[in-house]
Amino acid sequence: MLELKDIKKYYKVGDTVTKALDGVSVSFRRQEFVAILGASGSGKTTMLNVIGGLDNYDSGDMIIDGKSTQTFKDNDWDAYRNNSIGFVFQSYNLISHLGIIENVELGMTLSGVSKDEKREHARKALERVGLSDHMNKKPNQLSGGQMQRVAIARALANDPDILLCDEPTGALDTETSIQIMNLIKELSKEKLVVMVTHNPELAYEYADRIIEFSDGQIKKDSKPHIEKKKTDQFLLKRTKMGFLTALKLSFNNLRTKKGRTFLTAFASSIGIISIGIVLALSSGFQKQIDQTQSETMSKFPITISKITADQTANPKDALGSDKGSFSKDKKITVKTSDEDKRQHTNKIDQAYVDYIKKIDPKLSNSIGFSRVVNMNLIRKVDDKEFKPVSFSNVNAESGVSMASSMSSMTGIGVSSFPTTLDKQSKGFLEENYSVLAGDYPKNATDIVLVVDRNNSTNIQALKNIDFDVKENEKLAFDSIVGTEFKLISNDDYYQKLPTGNFIPTTDYQKMYDNEKSKTLKVSGILRVKSSSTMNLLAPGFAYSNELTSDIVKDNEQSEIVKAQKDSNDNVMTGEPMDHTTKENTLAYLGGSSIPSSIMIYPNNYSDKEEVLNYLDKYNEGKSKKDKIIYSDLAGTMTDLTGGLMDAITYVLIAFAGISLVTSMIMIGIITYTSVLERTKEIGVLKALGARKKDITRVFDAETCILGIASGSLGVVIAWLATFPINHVLYNMTDLKNVAQLNPVHSIVLILVSTVLTMIGGHIPAKIAAKKDAAIALRAD
Repeated sequence: MLELKDIKKYYKVGDTVTKALDGVSVSFRRQEFVAILGASGSGKTTMLNVIGGLDNYDSGDMIIDGKSTQTFKDNDWDAYRNNSIGFVFQSYNLISHLGIIENVELGMTLSGVSKDEKREHARKALERVGLSDHMNKKPNQLSGGQMQRVAIARALANDPDILLCDEPTGALDTETSIQIMNLIKELSKEKLVVMVTHNPELAYEYADRIIEFSDGQIKKDSKPHIEKKKTDQFLLKRTKMGFLTALKLSFNNLRTKKGRTFLTAFASSIGIISIGIVLALSSGFQKQIDQTQSETMSKFPITISKITADQTANPKDALGSDKGSFSKDKKITVKTSDEDKRQHTNKIDQAYVDYIKKIDPKLSNSIGFSRVVNMNLIRKVDDKEFKPVSFSNVNAESGVSMASSMSSMTGIGVSSFPTTLDKQSKGFLEENYSVLAGDYPKNATDIVLVVDRNNSTNIQALKNIDFDVKENEKLAFDSIVGTEFKLISNDDYYQKLPTGNFIPTTDYQKMYDNEKSKTLKVSGILRVKSSSTMNLLAPGFAYSNELTSDIVKDNEQSEIVKAQKDSNDNVMTGEPMDHTTKENTLAYLGGSSIPSSIMIYPNNYSDKEEVLNYLDKYNEGKSKKDKIIYSDLAGTMTDLTGGLMDAITYVLIAFAGISLVTSMIMIGIITYTSVLERTKEIGVLKALGARKKDITRVFDAETCILGIASGSLGVVIAWLATFPINHVLYNMTDLKNVAQLNPVHSIVLILVSTVLTMIGGHIPAKIAAKKDAAIALRAD
């Protein structure tokens, strides 16, 4: 595309701009000063419209350098005004919220001239009209003559071919008028100057040619020009206003109305404030819920037991329900209970155990494997006395308690601490427990004593290792740390009778002194950290999964295990056993490496879903009886209460959103008010070649700024409101920092505010774009 300076190369002296008006052809030379004398204001305006192409004037055909304008579209007229016409208005029509130099640059901005080149041309134009000392002022700081000089500089800056002057001295005193006319006369030596005036004296003194115009008719032409046929060589450079330019124009306008702009932004921000506070409370309460869920998750891990309940049914049904009408039948119906129907036997084998161990440590770094294997332990009480002991927390005389049953089901209060998959990271104990005395276990043969927050532990745990203790008695740490036990293998612990049965050996000292016996030692006393949510170990003795695994390896080929595998009777009591009892007995004797239950502890609540997906992947393609079903009690409870917080949030946001709609309507009204206030500016922009979409963009930019301002103000006020809200909630509920405004929510709210505000202001912006330029210029 040719630059404006290149277009001038096609013009020679005598080139014309022609307009046929009511059958009379009017042509203008490139370098002449034409004065059009109008008998009425309407005649003057009509001629401005014709020459400038400011509206769809259908009377005749304008020919520009041999090119007919009959096929011109709106964009062509916009480009023509920008490329070829420089306007000098009677009332100056400077944009008040722009500086002098920015007013002069405006036409070049629409032409796409670079910033440096634009500034240089503007300076030269202002210097040419004698305003080099006033470049950094605003229009309201200049006199009438100076403002007219700025208007002339603006007309010259884009180097137009035609300078169209509308009563250039109509608002000036005599002395200033003479200065302006001399300047215009000088410009006519290089450009076509068309001046519309009602002052005959002015016209005859300065113009080379005078055309008298009255009631839409040409009455007289003092020096008519004979138009010759020309080739079509007229080129147009399209105009365009960038969004940044529109933002700058709108920002400068809003800056002149700081008070109204602030009040508008504040009024528009009320909806954002409401939604921001709702989201802040929702986020805070959700974090409280998530924290509670995380703590629940640590106490109720994903558990895989040999016998479990199928949780694929509705979780509410799993907890039991008794709905419907009561039967009036006099007979009872016998059937299998729903609980029994849901009972499922998991066929856990070594392949599944290996699959569990391959879980990504980033999702779950702690996995507990519970085994019911018995430990054959002997403790040396003094130099002569040796006694069998147990690490159990249960009273040896009372047998298995309900607490131990719940422990195997939920993972709460277990004695075997989880295995850490990622050996490079901290172990489970280091992560969640602090050492009160001694040290963390370093070997599989190290065990620890776990105490609660009050440094209390289970009295039965100490009694079962033959400590003579009483209720509420206090013991020194050193009396426990370092205590040793001997772990005896099955072949040394059990002796076979002639009857084929096995009984424990009573020569405890011999077993204790046996070189094959392993030494277990209490390495330390541990207490859960205050920052930990993984307080799953019961007060008492705890040991590693590696210890029970080693016991199985040592005993799975023992004589008693082999005998038990070959017999359906208990080899110790002689009582007959069913298949399940036999499996349990073998596990007790260390004859099975398969854990009785597996407990998976996700690293955090959000990772739990991925862990569940990993477990579900194992079941793909398998029949129901071959699937491994897990229990997720925390998930079941979450399903029962899930969605309540979201539902409350959505309802509150919907109510708060009503104020957003109100704000959008208000912005539309305010934008329309701005359109009315800036009508003359619209006319100036159109006269300079701004397209309809450019005018729309100016007002869209204004609403964009208002939207960003109101959104940002609303977010800031909502954030500030969280402090008193948190104070009130803490006094009422003891919950700290409940209201927390998420930064992502803040950004989204600002975007929502901006988009809705721009939507609300777009219709007035389109109205502004459709305004007729000539009518807009006449607006007061």
